[in-house]
Amino acid sequence: MADQISSGAAALNLQEKQQPPRTHGPERPSPMEDTIAAMVPELSAGRAMTAGKSVDETVAELKKSPLFMDELDMDNEEVIALQALAYEGTPLENAANFKEQGNECFREKRWSDAKEFYGKGIAILAAEENKRKRKAAGLPPLPAATPKQGEPSPASKQDKAQVDALDAKQSVGKEFKLPSAADTQDKEEEEDPSEIPKQLALLEQLYVNRAACHLELKNYRTCTIDCAHALRLNPRNIKAFYRSSKALLAVDRIDEALDACTRGLEVDPTNKSLQITSSEISEKAAAIAAKKAKQDALDSKKSHQQKLLTTALAARNISLKSTGKPPDMEDARVCLVPDPSDPESSLAFPTLLLYPLHYETDFIKAFNETESLEQHFLYVFPLPWDHEGIYSADKVECYMETVTGGLVKVGKKASLLKVLSGGNVEVVDELLKIYVVPRGKAEGWVKEFKEKNAKGGNWKGKT
Repeated sequence: MADQISSGAAALNLQEKQQPPRTHGPERPSPMEDTIAAMVPELSAGRAMTAGKSVDETVAELKKSPLFMDELDMDNEEVIALQALAYEGTPLENAANFKEQGNECFREKRWSDAKEFYGKGIAILAAEENKRKRKAAGLPPLPAATPKQGEPSPASKQDKAQVDALDAKQSVGKEFKLPSAADTQDKEEEEDPSEIPKQLALLEQLYVNRAACHLELKNYRTCTIDCAHALRLNPRNIKAFYRSSKALLAVDRIDEALDACTRGLEVDPTNKSLQITSSEISEKAAAIAAKKAKQDALDSKKSHQQKLLTTALAARNISLKSTGKPPDMEDARVCLVPDPSDPESSLAFPTLLLYPLHYETDFIKAFNETESLEQHFLYVFPLPWDHEGIYSADKVECYMETVTGGLVKVGKKASLLKVLSGGNVEVVDELLKIYVVPRGKAEGWVKEFKEKNAKGGNWKGKT
């Protein structure tokens, strides 16, 4: 074969040399060229479409097909054709088809997909119902199939007049516009009256089916909305009562859940699902009532304890001050111990021991009013960081800030009650602060503290 092509090409070159050049008219292929072209296999249809194109050009060409589109181009001829195919049948047939697809997804527990299919069926039939209402009222058709506010309409944006142009299983959730009212006006005028009750019955089924999806997806509010739409179409729909009561129960709207369940049982007193739901509502109501009673008792107890605490502080002439920015002390607070509900109990204060010359602290969670600093120093000292040994009960002086911003010396053997009841000091944010300074450096520290205070600054201490 290669020898034949080679000899043919040589013969062609010889003929070209012997033939005079053409001066006018289109150039026609020679017989030899036709022979060679016939021997070369033709490209496939797909390869022919992309022949001579770059990768980007090929991808752009493919995206013109609905099968490869990232987003639907509503002006694309193929998409328009698919739109027409999607609504070949009557509204009842199209909605029934979506219902069947939704049922298939529901059986497979694909709740979201099922919800979308039911919503598309609802969009079709709700639009038809709105057309009939407008026609009966003598109003012109709407420019788009969007229900008026207050009329039966889908509960979410997916429920507007939109369906998919691609295969149903591959196109859940994508937008698809219904034919406009103007395009379907002729068909509307020829509507078979016998189909209207069938449409309404199917619309009712679609609403309760989508409500079941919302219930599984825990979209409780939209579940109750769909149930309400179904009950407007049929006030005796047991499934709507059941699913509405379950959704309301899930969000602890006990009275409304009980009302929906009771109305359902009035329609069908023997319905097992509603009977079970009624028992669940009663149990939940009892549990909520018990929880509320427990919380009320706890709140009452806390209120009583707070009153006792306030009374105890006032009786001892101890003042508390709040800055609005209390420190984080977990559960430590000023309280009566050992029993906060016993007026005979003694007061205890969270206390911070500050060592300002060394920037260290110790925290005492409950400093009892009957105790002294010396008692706490027995377990606080020696300090692990006091390598000089300058901190001990007999080597330190203790001070507290006064209400005027000065300092008062605190006796180490005096009870806390004696220190606090004089009215010269106050407890800020329920935290008592006591400065502990080595005796040999106490005078200098007090002087520096007062100088800083006089200048309006904050004392930082020194090493």
